[in-house]
Amino acid sequence: MGQGLWRVARNQQLQQEYGEHWDAGPGLDGDPRDLGMEMGANPGQAPPSPGVGDLPPHPHPRRHPQHCQGADIYQLLRARRGKGQQGFIDLEMLPPELSITILSYLNATDLCLASCVWQDLGHDEYLWQGLCKSTWGHCSIYNRRLPYGFSYRRLYMMLDEGSLTFNANHQEGISYFMSKGILVDHPKDLAKFIFCTRTLNWKMLRVYLDERRDVLDELVTLHNFSNQFLPNALRDFFRHIHAPEERGEYLETLITKFSHRFCACNPVLVREVGLSPDAVYVLCYSLILLSIDLTSPHVKNKMSKREFIRNTRRAAQNISEDFVGHLYDNIYLIGHVAA
Repeated sequence: MGQGLWRVARNQQLQQEYGEHWDAGPGLDGDPRDLGMEMGANPGQAPPSPGVGDLPPHPHPRRHPQHCQGADIYQLLRARRGKGQQGFIDLEMLPPELSITILSYLNATDLCLASCVWQDLGHDEYLWQGLCKSTWGHCSIYNRRLPYGFSYRRLYMMLDEGSLTFNANHQEGISYFMSKGILVDHPKDLAKFIFCTRTLNWKMLRVYLDERRDVLDELVTLHNFSNQFLPNALRDFFRHIHAPEERGEYLETLITKFSHRFCACNPVLVREVGLSPDAVYVLCYSLILLSIDLTSPHVKNKMSKREFIRNTRRAAQNISEDFVGHLYDNIYLIGHVAA
């Protein structure tokens, strides 16, 4: 909605600014070589030879702008040539979705520098709101009534500062977010923030979730493993909640929580294949050990498919041989489940 209003206002401004060039003048709707007449060339003088940045003559006359949906880049370039302007088009003249895409590749420092060049666009609250929500998908402050004069630009800077602080010290980072009113100390809100954010360091995040098991429980419930093959679901799980480097109590906790969540999301599979949380727990450990065996360069004698089926069915007798064989094929073809 905001982008649509922005585009309408932008197009109206462009039409007012370049209206004299969009009329049916000889330099725009006629032969492009007549553009030199508008720039002050004598009628009897040959048009100047095109330079490196000049546009080639258009073979067909363009439609009158009143039949168009708005100014396109070609019209903007021709209008700029008519005004004698040089260089690139101002970013604020582009469609808003294209501007947001370009600016999304910049970090906070570069965005501040860019806002000095494109001053009008740099103060566009819809732009900064889109940048905030595309990087930090959920924050508690999004759901509150914002005070008068609230700036998404300042919020973007605080979110970036808080993320950098978290990556250095997870406790100070969370405290920063709460002190600025960005997050509230509620497990569900914290879990949604972590789930929708990709700028947090995974090592600090692992330490934080090990300390806050209530947040970990809420984070697990945000995953939907419906109709997913077990190894793929495990990869998706470890993509958000990174596994520890060594086996221990924390890894057992993660696999236990994953097993219950996977069974809850796949009741049909549980009924038809005979899976249970205990069986999924055993299969997950088998998949992790198989991943290490097949991908580690230190293991020379790789486990065969027959050996994997035999060893797995000893621990999970209710699982069919075909299902266990498909698990082996998935690891063999795709790779580690916790990479």
